[in-house]
Amino acid sequence: MQLIGFLLFLISVMLITGVLATRFSSKLGLPALVLFMIAGMLLNNLIYFDDVRLTQFFGTLALIIILFDGGIQTKWEKVRPIIGPATSLATIGVFITTIVTGFAATLIFDLSLLEGLLLGAIVGSTDAAAVFSVLGNKNFNKRLTATLEAESGSNDPMAVFLTVMFIEMIQIPGTSIWTAIGSLFLQMGLGLLFGFLFGKAVVWVINSIKLDISGLYPILALGAAIFTYAITDYLGGSGLLAVYVMAVFIGNSDLTYRFTILRFSEGFAWMMQIVMFTLLGLLVFPGDLLSVAWKGILVAIVLMFIARPIAVFISTMLMKFSVNDKIFISWAGLKGAVPIVLATYPMAAGIENGDLIFNTVFFIVLISALIQGSTLTWLAEKLNLTGDDDNEYASIELIHLGSADPEIMKVTMPKSSPVIGLTLNDIELPVDTLIIGITRDKSLITPTGSTMIERKDTLYVLCDKEKRREVKAILLGNEKSKKPAPES
Repeated sequence: MQLIGFLLFLISVMLITGVLATRFSSKLGLPALVLFMIAGMLLNNLIYFDDVRLTQFFGTLALIIILFDGGIQTKWEKVRPIIGPATSLATIGVFITTIVTGFAATLIFDLSLLEGLLLGAIVGSTDAAAVFSVLGNKNFNKRLTATLEAESGSNDPMAVFLTVMFIEMIQIPGTSIWTAIGSLFLQMGLGLLFGFLFGKAVVWVINSIKLDISGLYPILALGAAIFTYAITDYLGGSGLLAVYVMAVFIGNSDLTYRFTILRFSEGFAWMMQIVMFTLLGLLVFPGDLLSVAWKGILVAIVLMFIARPIAVFISTMLMKFSVNDKIFISWAGLKGAVPIVLATYPMAAGIENGDLIFNTVFFIVLISALIQGSTLTWLAEKLNLTGDDDNEYASIELIHLGSADPEIMKVTMPKSSPVIGLTLNDIELPVDTLIIGITRDKSLITPTGSTMIERKDTLYVLCDKEKRREVKAILLGNEKSKKPAPES
Protein backbone atom coordinates (compact mmCIF):
# COMPACT_ATOMS: atom_id res chain seq x y z
CA MET A 1 0.00 0.00 0.00
CA GLN A 2 2.90 2.35 0.68
CA LEU A 3 4.11 1.89 -2.90
CA ILE A 4 0.61 2.60 -4.27
CA GLY A 5 0.35 5.69 -2.09
CA PHE A 6 3.77 6.89 -3.25
CA LEU A 7 2.87 6.40 -6.93
CA LEU A 8 -0.43 8.25 -6.45
CA PHE A 9 1.47 11.05 -4.74
CA LEU A 10 3.86 11.28 -7.71
CA ILE A 11 0.94 11.37 -10.17
CA SER A 12 -0.78 14.13 -8.19
CA VAL A 13 2.43 16.17 -8.03
CA MET A 14 2.98 15.59 -11.75
CA LEU A 15 -0.51 16.83 -12.69
CA ILE A 16 -0.52 19.82 -10.32
CA THR A 17 3.00 20.83 -11.37
CA GLY A 18 2.03 20.41 -15.02
CA VAL A 19 -0.98 22.71 -14.70
CA LEU A 20 1.02 25.35 -12.84
CA ALA A 21 3.80 25.00 -15.40
CA THR A 22 1.45 26.13 -18.17
CA ARG A 23 1.09 29.46 -16.36
CA PHE A 24 4.84 29.96 -16.09
CA SER A 25 5.44 28.78 -19.65
CA SER A 26 3.12 31.45 -21.08
CA LYS A 27 4.88 34.15 -19.09
CA LEU A 28 8.30 32.89 -20.15
CA GLY A 29 7.16 32.41 -23.75
CA LEU A 30 8.08 28.72 -23.69
CA PRO A 31 5.99 25.74 -24.77
CA ALA A 32 4.75 23.90 -21.68
CA LEU A 33 6.14 20.63 -23.07
CA VAL A 34 9.66 21.80 -22.16
CA LEU A 35 8.78 22.03 -18.48
CA PHE A 36 6.95 18.69 -18.57
CA MET A 37 9.99 16.93 -20.06
CA ILE A 38 12.34 18.56 -17.57
CA ALA A 39 10.04 17.43 -14.75
CA GLY A 40 10.25 13.88 -16.08
CA MET A 41 14.04 14.03 -16.19
CA LEU A 42 14.13 15.28 -12.59
CA LEU A 43 11.88 12.39 -11.50
CA ASN A 44 14.68 10.05 -12.63
CA ASN A 45 16.22 10.75 -9.23
CA LEU A 46 13.18 9.20 -7.51
CA ILE A 47 12.11 6.34 -9.77
CA TYR A 48 13.73 4.24 -12.47
CA PHE A 49 11.71 3.87 -15.67
CA ASP A 50 12.81 2.31 -18.95
CA ASP A 51 9.67 0.68 -20.37
CA VAL A 52 9.83 1.76 -24.01
CA ARG A 53 6.70 -0.09 -25.13
CA LEU A 54 4.57 1.35 -22.32
CA THR A 55 5.79 4.80 -23.29
CA GLN A 56 4.87 4.08 -26.91
CA PHE A 57 1.37 3.09 -25.84
CA PHE A 58 0.76 6.19 -23.74
CA GLY A 59 2.41 8.37 -26.38
CA THR A 60 0.11 7.04 -29.12
CA LEU A 61 -2.97 7.40 -26.90
CA ALA A 62 -1.99 10.96 -26.03
CA LEU A 63 -1.47 11.83 -29.71
CA ILE A 64 -4.96 10.53 -30.51
CA ILE A 65 -6.50 12.75 -27.83
CA ILE A 66 -4.39 15.79 -28.81
CA LEU A 67 -5.18 15.43 -32.51
CA PHE A 68 -8.87 15.00 -31.71
CA ASP A 69 -8.87 18.17 -29.61
CA GLY A 70 -6.97 20.13 -32.26
CA GLY A 71 -9.14 18.84 -35.10
CA ILE A 72 -12.48 19.47 -33.41
CA GLN A 73 -11.50 23.11 -32.85
CA THR A 74 -10.27 23.61 -36.44
CA LYS A 75 -12.51 25.81 -38.59
CA TRP A 76 -13.01 24.29 -42.03
CA GLU A 77 -13.71 27.69 -43.58
CA LYS A 78 -10.15 28.69 -42.66
CA VAL A 79 -8.51 25.37 -43.52
CA ARG A 80 -10.14 24.89 -46.93
CA PRO A 81 -8.19 27.68 -48.72
CA ILE A 82 -4.84 26.34 -47.45
CA ILE A 83 -5.37 22.60 -48.09
CA GLY A 84 -2.88 22.73 -50.98
CA PRO A 85 0.12 24.21 -49.13
CA ALA A 86 -0.65 22.24 -45.96
CA THR A 87 -0.70 18.97 -47.91
CA SER A 88 2.48 19.88 -49.75
CA LEU A 89 4.25 20.71 -46.49
CA ALA A 90 2.95 17.52 -44.88
CA THR A 91 4.31 15.30 -47.66
CA ILE A 92 6.98 16.92 -49.86
CA GLY A 93 8.14 19.12 -46.99
CA VAL A 94 8.60 16.19 -44.60
CA PHE A 95 10.44 14.18 -47.28
CA ILE A 96 12.88 17.01 -48.07
CA THR A 97 13.46 17.69 -44.37
CA THR A 98 14.19 14.00 -43.85
CA ILE A 99 16.73 13.80 -46.68
CA VAL A 100 18.66 16.98 -45.78
CA THR A 101 18.70 16.26 -42.02
CA GLY A 102 19.47 12.59 -42.62
CA PHE A 103 22.58 13.29 -44.70
CA ALA A 104 23.76 15.79 -42.07
CA ALA A 105 23.21 13.27 -39.24
CA THR A 106 25.13 10.63 -41.19
CA LEU A 107 28.19 12.89 -41.43
CA ILE A 108 27.98 14.38 -37.93
CA PHE A 109 27.45 11.11 -36.02
CA ASP A 110 29.29 8.81 -38.42
CA LEU A 111 26.17 6.68 -38.85
CA SER A 112 25.29 4.50 -41.79
CA LEU A 113 23.24 6.28 -44.46
CA LEU A 114 20.05 4.42 -43.53
CA GLU A 115 20.53 5.19 -39.81
CA GLY A 116 21.09 8.86 -40.62
CA LEU A 117 17.97 8.96 -42.79
CA LEU A 118 16.06 7.22 -40.00
CA LEU A 119 17.01 10.01 -37.61
CA GLY A 120 16.01 12.57 -40.25
CA ALA A 121 12.62 10.90 -40.72
CA ILE A 122 11.93 10.90 -37.00
CA VAL A 123 12.43 14.68 -36.72
CA GLY A 124 11.01 15.45 -40.17
CA SER A 125 7.47 16.35 -39.11
CA THR A 126 6.14 19.26 -37.10
CA ASP A 127 4.34 18.29 -33.93
CA ALA A 128 0.62 18.91 -33.44
CA ALA A 129 0.82 19.17 -29.65
CA ALA A 130 3.58 21.78 -29.80
CA VAL A 131 2.04 23.77 -32.66
CA PHE A 132 -1.48 23.81 -31.21
CA SER A 133 -0.23 24.91 -27.77
CA VAL A 134 2.07 27.64 -29.10
CA LEU A 135 -0.17 29.07 -31.84
CA GLY A 136 -3.51 28.57 -30.13
CA ASN A 137 -3.53 31.70 -27.97
CA LYS A 138 -1.38 34.01 -30.08
CA ASN A 139 -2.53 36.75 -32.46
CA PHE A 140 -0.64 35.52 -35.53
CA ASN A 141 -1.73 35.84 -39.15
CA LYS A 142 -4.76 33.53 -39.37
CA ARG A 143 -3.84 32.06 -42.76
CA LEU A 144 -0.38 31.07 -41.56
CA THR A 145 -1.79 29.70 -38.31
CA ALA A 146 -4.31 27.57 -40.22
CA THR A 147 -1.57 26.31 -42.56
CA LEU A 148 0.70 25.29 -39.70
CA GLU A 149 -2.09 23.64 -37.72
CA ALA A 150 -3.32 21.69 -40.76
CA GLU A 151 0.24 20.66 -41.61
CA SER A 152 1.03 19.48 -38.09
CA GLY A 153 -2.25 17.58 -37.90
CA SER A 154 -1.71 15.75 -41.20
CA ASN A 155 2.06 15.22 -41.54
CA ASP A 156 2.36 12.36 -39.04
CA PRO A 157 1.54 9.65 -41.65
CA MET A 158 4.53 10.68 -43.77
CA ALA A 159 6.87 10.70 -40.77
CA VAL A 160 5.59 7.34 -39.50
CA PHE A 161 5.83 5.84 -43.00
CA LEU A 162 9.44 7.00 -43.50
CA THR A 163 10.45 5.89 -40.00
CA VAL A 164 8.99 2.40 -40.40
CA MET A 165 10.38 2.11 -43.95
CA PHE A 166 13.96 2.92 -42.91
CA ILE A 167 13.74 0.53 -39.93
CA GLU A 168 12.62 -2.25 -42.29
CA MET A 169 15.40 -1.41 -44.76
CA ILE A 170 17.97 -1.61 -41.94
CA GLN A 171 16.60 -4.89 -40.60
CA ILE A 172 15.75 -6.48 -43.97
CA PRO A 173 18.23 -5.46 -46.67
CA GLY A 174 16.71 -5.47 -50.12
CA THR A 175 13.29 -4.18 -49.04
CA SER A 176 11.47 -2.83 -52.10
CA ILE A 177 11.11 0.96 -52.11
CA TRP A 178 8.14 0.72 -54.50
CA THR A 179 6.23 -1.51 -52.12
CA ALA A 180 6.85 1.05 -49.40
CA ILE A 181 5.60 3.93 -51.59
CA GLY A 182 2.45 1.97 -52.40
CA SER A 183 1.96 1.43 -48.68
CA LEU A 184 2.17 5.21 -48.11
CA PHE A 185 -0.63 5.96 -50.58
CA LEU A 186 -2.72 3.16 -49.08
CA GLN A 187 -2.22 4.48 -45.54
CA MET A 188 -3.12 8.06 -46.42
CA GLY A 189 -6.06 7.06 -48.62
CA LEU A 190 -7.58 4.83 -45.96
CA GLY A 191 -6.90 7.47 -43.31
CA LEU A 192 -8.86 10.09 -45.27
CA LEU A 193 -11.69 7.67 -46.12
CA PHE A 194 -12.19 6.24 -42.64
CA GLY A 195 -11.80 9.65 -41.04
CA PHE A 196 -14.64 11.02 -43.15
CA LEU A 197 -16.89 7.97 -42.70
CA PHE A 198 -16.38 7.71 -38.94
CA GLY A 199 -16.87 11.48 -38.65
CA LYS A 200 -20.31 11.26 -40.29
CA ALA A 201 -21.23 8.27 -38.14
CA VAL A 202 -20.16 9.94 -34.89
CA VAL A 203 -22.10 13.14 -35.65
CA TRP A 204 -25.22 11.09 -36.40
CA VAL A 205 -24.87 9.03 -33.21
CA ILE A 206 -24.25 12.03 -30.93
CA ASN A 207 -27.15 14.00 -32.41
CA SER A 208 -29.52 11.02 -32.35
CA ILE A 209 -28.83 9.29 -29.05
CA LYS A 210 -30.39 10.64 -25.86
CA LEU A 211 -28.30 10.06 -22.75
CA ASP A 212 -29.47 11.07 -19.29
CA ILE A 213 -26.04 12.39 -18.29
CA SER A 214 -24.52 15.09 -20.51
CA GLY A 215 -21.01 14.24 -19.28
CA LEU A 216 -21.19 10.96 -21.19
CA TYR A 217 -21.22 12.68 -24.60
CA PRO A 218 -17.53 13.73 -24.54
CA ILE A 219 -16.58 10.22 -23.40
CA LEU A 220 -18.54 8.86 -26.36
CA ALA A 221 -16.72 11.26 -28.72
CA LEU A 222 -13.25 10.40 -27.37
CA GLY A 223 -14.08 6.70 -27.42
CA ALA A 224 -15.03 7.10 -31.08
CA ALA A 225 -11.68 8.80 -31.77
CA ILE A 226 -9.75 5.90 -30.25
CA PHE A 227 -11.99 3.42 -32.11
CA THR A 228 -11.32 5.26 -35.38
CA TYR A 229 -7.56 5.02 -34.83
CA ALA A 230 -7.68 1.33 -33.90
CA ILE A 231 -9.84 0.21 -36.83
CA THR A 232 -7.99 2.33 -39.40
CA ASP A 233 -4.60 1.18 -38.15
CA TYR A 234 -5.72 -2.48 -38.13
CA LEU A 235 -6.86 -2.20 -41.77
CA GLY A 236 -3.53 -0.71 -42.86
CA GLY A 237 -4.45 2.98 -42.88
CA SER A 238 -3.03 5.96 -41.04
CA GLY A 239 -4.89 6.02 -37.74
CA LEU A 240 -3.61 9.45 -36.72
CA LEU A 241 -4.71 11.03 -40.00
CA ALA A 242 -8.13 9.37 -39.66
CA VAL A 243 -8.55 10.79 -36.15
CA TYR A 244 -7.68 14.31 -37.30
CA VAL A 245 -10.01 14.16 -40.32
CA MET A 246 -12.81 12.74 -38.18
CA ALA A 247 -12.34 15.49 -35.58
CA VAL A 248 -12.36 18.26 -38.21
CA PHE A 249 -15.60 16.87 -39.65
CA ILE A 250 -17.21 16.64 -36.21
CA GLY A 251 -16.05 20.12 -35.23
CA ASN A 252 -17.58 21.68 -38.33
CA SER A 253 -20.92 19.89 -38.06
CA ASP A 254 -24.10 20.98 -36.30
CA LEU A 255 -23.35 19.04 -33.13
CA THR A 256 -25.37 18.51 -29.97
CA TYR A 257 -23.45 19.04 -26.71
CA ARG A 258 -20.62 20.79 -28.56
CA PHE A 259 -19.67 22.94 -25.58
CA THR A 260 -19.41 19.95 -23.23
CA ILE A 261 -17.35 17.94 -25.72
CA LEU A 262 -14.97 20.83 -26.47
CA ARG A 263 -14.27 21.67 -22.84
CA PHE A 264 -13.77 18.04 -21.82
CA SER A 265 -11.48 17.20 -24.74
CA GLU A 266 -9.42 20.35 -24.14
CA GLY A 267 -8.81 19.50 -20.49
CA PHE A 268 -8.18 15.82 -21.21
CA ALA A 269 -5.72 16.71 -24.00
CA TRP A 270 -3.73 18.85 -21.57
CA MET A 271 -3.69 16.02 -19.03
CA MET A 272 -2.43 13.60 -21.66
CA GLN A 273 0.28 16.08 -22.68
CA ILE A 274 1.47 16.29 -19.09
CA VAL A 275 1.55 12.50 -18.69
CA MET A 276 3.12 11.87 -22.10
CA PHE A 277 5.93 14.41 -21.91
CA THR A 278 6.72 13.45 -18.32
CA LEU A 279 6.97 9.77 -19.29
CA LEU A 280 9.16 10.67 -22.25
CA GLY A 281 11.36 12.69 -19.91
CA LEU A 282 11.63 9.68 -17.61
CA LEU A 283 13.28 7.70 -20.41
CA VAL A 284 16.17 10.18 -20.59
CA PHE A 285 19.03 10.74 -18.19
CA PRO A 286 20.86 14.10 -18.22
CA GLY A 287 24.19 12.34 -18.65
CA ASP A 288 22.97 10.67 -21.83
CA LEU A 289 21.95 14.03 -23.28
CA LEU A 290 25.33 15.53 -22.49
CA SER A 291 27.00 12.72 -24.42
CA VAL A 292 25.27 13.85 -27.64
CA ALA A 293 25.10 17.57 -26.82
CA TRP A 294 27.51 19.10 -29.32
CA LYS A 295 26.63 16.83 -32.21
CA GLY A 296 22.96 17.19 -31.35
CA ILE A 297 23.29 20.97 -31.52
CA LEU A 298 24.84 20.69 -34.99
CA VAL A 299 21.99 18.50 -36.24
CA ALA A 300 19.44 20.88 -34.68
CA ILE A 301 21.09 23.84 -36.44
CA VAL A 302 20.94 22.03 -39.78
CA LEU A 303 17.30 21.13 -39.16
CA MET A 304 16.16 24.61 -38.10
CA PHE A 305 18.26 26.80 -40.39
CA ILE A 306 18.80 24.65 -43.49
CA ALA A 307 16.53 21.57 -43.83
CA ARG A 308 13.21 23.07 -42.75
CA PRO A 309 13.62 26.35 -44.73
CA ILE A 310 14.64 24.44 -47.88
CA ALA A 311 11.62 22.15 -47.46
CA VAL A 312 9.24 25.09 -46.93
CA PHE A 313 10.51 27.20 -49.83
CA ILE A 314 10.43 24.24 -52.26
CA SER A 315 7.06 22.78 -51.19
CA THR A 316 5.36 26.22 -51.33
CA MET A 317 7.23 27.41 -54.42
CA LEU A 318 4.20 28.13 -56.63
CA MET A 319 1.86 29.19 -53.84
CA LYS A 320 0.76 32.61 -52.67
CA PHE A 321 3.11 33.06 -49.74
CA SER A 322 5.44 36.01 -49.32
CA VAL A 323 9.07 35.59 -48.29
CA ASN A 324 8.13 36.71 -44.77
CA ASP A 325 5.36 34.11 -44.68
CA LYS A 326 7.80 31.35 -45.67
CA ILE A 327 10.36 32.48 -43.11
CA PHE A 328 7.72 32.31 -40.39
CA ILE A 329 6.45 28.88 -41.52
CA SER A 330 10.05 27.65 -41.56
CA TRP A 331 10.69 28.84 -38.01
CA ALA A 332 7.36 27.49 -36.75
CA GLY A 333 8.27 23.89 -37.59
CA LEU A 334 8.22 22.93 -33.92
CA LYS A 335 9.24 19.48 -32.76
CA GLY A 336 7.56 17.73 -29.86
CA ALA A 337 5.83 14.50 -28.92
CA VAL A 338 5.68 12.80 -32.34
CA PRO A 339 9.47 12.78 -32.92
CA ILE A 340 10.14 11.48 -29.40
CA VAL A 341 7.46 8.78 -29.69
CA LEU A 342 8.87 7.79 -33.10
CA ALA A 343 12.35 7.75 -31.56
CA THR A 344 11.23 4.85 -29.38
CA TYR A 345 10.63 2.74 -32.52
CA PRO A 346 14.34 2.06 -33.22
CA MET A 347 14.86 1.20 -29.54
CA ALA A 348 11.92 -1.23 -29.55
CA ALA A 349 13.12 -2.72 -32.84
CA GLY A 350 16.62 -3.32 -31.45
CA ILE A 351 18.43 -1.04 -33.93
CA GLU A 352 22.13 -0.89 -33.02
CA ASN A 353 22.23 2.90 -32.51
CA GLY A 354 18.66 3.15 -31.18
CA ASP A 355 19.68 4.73 -27.88
CA LEU A 356 21.86 7.29 -29.65
CA ILE A 357 19.02 8.21 -32.00
CA PHE A 358 16.55 8.56 -29.12
CA ASN A 359 18.83 10.80 -27.06
CA THR A 360 19.66 12.94 -30.09
CA VAL A 361 15.98 13.37 -31.00
CA PHE A 362 15.12 14.28 -27.42
CA PHE A 363 17.88 16.88 -27.41
CA ILE A 364 16.69 18.31 -30.76
CA VAL A 365 13.12 18.58 -29.45
CA LEU A 366 14.32 20.46 -26.38
CA ILE A 367 16.31 22.90 -28.51
CA SER A 368 13.41 23.38 -30.94
CA ALA A 369 10.93 24.04 -28.15
CA LEU A 370 13.27 26.36 -26.24
CA ILE A 371 14.55 28.42 -29.15
CA GLN A 372 11.83 28.30 -31.81
CA GLY A 373 8.87 28.17 -29.44
CA SER A 374 10.07 31.11 -27.33
CA THR A 375 10.87 33.37 -30.31
CA LEU A 376 7.81 32.85 -32.52
CA THR A 377 5.94 35.89 -31.21
CA TRP A 378 9.02 38.10 -31.57
CA LEU A 379 9.62 36.89 -35.13
CA ALA A 380 5.97 37.39 -36.11
CA GLU A 381 6.13 40.99 -34.87
CA LYS A 382 9.36 41.63 -36.77
CA LEU A 383 7.83 40.22 -39.96
CA ASN A 384 4.55 42.14 -39.46
CA LEU A 385 2.53 38.94 -39.24
CA THR A 386 0.50 39.75 -36.12
CA GLY A 387 -2.78 41.50 -35.50
CA ASP A 388 -4.67 39.93 -38.39
CA ASP A 389 -8.38 40.56 -37.84
CA ASP A 390 -10.75 37.67 -38.31
CA ASN A 391 -13.30 39.42 -40.52
CA GLU A 392 -15.78 36.68 -41.22
CA TYR A 393 -16.90 34.04 -38.83
CA ALA A 394 -19.94 32.57 -37.19
CA SER A 395 -20.06 30.17 -34.31
CA ILE A 396 -22.67 27.98 -32.73
CA GLU A 397 -22.59 26.20 -29.38
CA LEU A 398 -25.43 24.30 -27.75
CA ILE A 399 -25.80 24.06 -24.00
CA HIS A 400 -28.47 21.52 -23.09
CA LEU A 401 -30.50 21.73 -19.90
CA GLY A 402 -30.35 18.12 -18.78
CA SER A 403 -33.02 15.96 -20.36
CA ALA A 404 -35.37 18.89 -21.01
CA ASP A 405 -36.26 19.95 -24.55
CA PRO A 406 -35.16 23.62 -24.27
CA GLU A 407 -31.52 24.45 -24.90
CA ILE A 408 -29.32 27.53 -24.82
CA MET A 409 -27.69 28.37 -28.14
CA LYS A 410 -24.50 30.40 -28.02
CA VAL A 411 -24.30 32.23 -31.35
CA THR A 412 -21.45 34.56 -32.38
CA MET A 413 -22.53 37.00 -35.07
CA PRO A 414 -20.60 37.36 -38.36
CA LYS A 415 -20.63 40.59 -40.35
CA SER A 416 -22.96 38.92 -42.89
CA SER A 417 -25.72 38.40 -40.32
CA PRO A 418 -29.02 39.97 -41.43
CA VAL A 419 -29.85 41.13 -37.88
CA ILE A 420 -26.76 43.31 -37.34
CA GLY A 421 -27.92 46.88 -36.74
CA LEU A 422 -31.39 45.76 -35.63
CA THR A 423 -32.78 46.01 -32.13
CA LEU A 424 -34.24 42.99 -30.38
CA ASN A 425 -37.70 44.45 -30.90
CA ASP A 426 -37.07 44.34 -34.67
CA ILE A 427 -36.10 40.65 -34.71
CA GLU A 428 -39.02 38.26 -35.15
CA LEU A 429 -38.04 35.11 -33.28
CA PRO A 430 -40.23 32.00 -32.90
CA VAL A 431 -42.68 31.77 -30.03
CA ASP A 432 -41.11 30.95 -26.63
CA THR A 433 -37.63 31.93 -27.90
CA LEU A 434 -35.69 34.44 -25.81
CA ILE A 435 -32.29 36.15 -26.08
CA ILE A 436 -31.26 35.94 -22.44
CA GLY A 437 -27.76 37.41 -22.62
CA ILE A 438 -25.24 39.15 -24.89
CA THR A 439 -21.47 39.41 -24.51
CA ARG A 440 -19.62 42.20 -26.29
CA ASP A 441 -15.91 43.00 -25.94
CA LYS A 442 -15.69 40.70 -22.92
CA SER A 443 -18.57 42.54 -21.21
CA LEU A 444 -21.97 41.08 -20.35
CA ILE A 445 -24.99 43.03 -21.60
CA THR A 446 -28.46 42.46 -20.19
CA PRO A 447 -30.69 42.48 -23.30
CA THR A 448 -33.70 44.76 -23.57
CA GLY A 449 -36.00 45.50 -26.46
CA SER A 450 -33.87 48.49 -27.51
CA THR A 451 -30.56 46.59 -27.48
CA MET A 452 -28.93 46.74 -30.94
CA ILE A 453 -27.04 43.74 -32.35
CA GLU A 454 -23.44 44.39 -33.42
CA ARG A 455 -20.90 42.28 -35.30
CA LYS A 456 -19.00 39.83 -33.09
CA ASP A 457 -21.71 39.96 -30.42
CA THR A 458 -22.29 36.60 -28.77
CA LEU A 459 -25.98 35.91 -28.17
CA TYR A 460 -27.30 33.37 -25.68
CA VAL A 461 -30.66 32.20 -27.00
CA LEU A 462 -33.10 30.03 -25.06
CA CYS A 463 -35.20 27.98 -27.47
CA ASP A 464 -36.78 24.62 -28.10
CA LYS A 465 -34.69 21.98 -29.88
CA GLU A 466 -37.19 21.76 -32.73
CA LYS A 467 -36.82 25.47 -33.48
CA ARG A 468 -33.02 25.49 -33.59
CA ARG A 469 -32.69 25.64 -37.37
CA GLU A 470 -35.33 28.36 -37.65
CA VAL A 471 -33.53 30.51 -35.06
CA LYS A 472 -30.19 30.01 -36.81
CA ALA A 473 -31.70 30.99 -40.14
CA ILE A 474 -33.05 34.22 -38.62
CA LEU A 475 -29.83 35.20 -36.84
CA LEU A 476 -27.24 34.02 -39.36
CA GLY A 477 -29.14 33.95 -42.65
CA ASN A 478 -30.17 30.88 -44.61
CA GLU A 479 -26.74 30.31 -46.19
CA LYS A 480 -24.93 30.52 -42.90
CA SER A 481 -27.35 28.21 -41.19
CA LYS A 482 -26.50 25.37 -43.56
CA LYS A 483 -22.90 25.07 -42.48
CA PRO A 484 -22.31 26.86 -39.21
CA ALA A 485 -18.67 26.93 -38.18
CA PRO A 486 -17.93 25.95 -34.59
CA GLU A 487 -16.32 28.28 -32.12
CA SER A 488 -12.70 27.48 -31.44
